[in-house]
Amino acid sequence: MKDIMGLMKKAQEMQSRMQEMQNELETTEVTGQSGGGMVKVTLTAKGAMRGLSADPSLLKPDEAEILEDLIIAAHEDARKKAEQLMEEKMKSMTDGLPLPPGMKLPFG
Repeated sequence: MKDIMGLMKKAQEMQSRMQEMQNELETTEVTGQSGGGMVKVTLTAKGAMRGLSADPSLLKPDEAEILEDLIIAAHEDARKKAEQLMEEKMKSMTDGLPLPPGMKLPFG
């Protein structure tokens, strides 16, 4: 029975740490860029867009398609950074837990 109590305590601690991590991810921001920094997109680690900046030289009517492509690329860069940040936080959170190799927890 002692092992079950210890496991339950660890599960409660993990649940508390997960809630803290979720709160932190809502305020943590990542910035992706494209075009050598001419376009920047800022997202929360949970994926909510917080900002967009574009170099004024890109604001020409005949170059709208280029700007659109750069915005998409910058958003993708920021999204990948957010995913990497979440993976790192989850890995640090699950260190020491007896999980099978490769098992991913359904949080996010």
